[in-house]
Amino acid sequence: MEAAYVTTKGQLVIPARIRRKLGIKPGTKVCFVERGGEILFQPVTKEYIRNMSGMLKSATSVTEELLDERKKDREHEESKLEKRRAR
Repeated sequence: MEAAYVTTKGQLVIPARIRRKLGIKPGTKVCFVERGGEILFQPVTKEYIRNMSGMLKSATSVTEELLDERKKDREHEESKLEKRRAR
């Protein structure tokens, strides 16, 4: 286990071995996750994004879902207009 100290500015130095292993370079975005009494950090690297892509895929595309939703809204609005005209 490697350790580091937090500076007075709240900064933390990630040990070089871990930076190299995880591909953390200057400018790499890091997300912090609180879980129980722990703080986890996840570097957002190209490898991380590549591994995460496709995890949230659904049977239909977001575009198809949006078009279906708009079609239903349009049909609903048209039926309301027809009811008003029938009065």
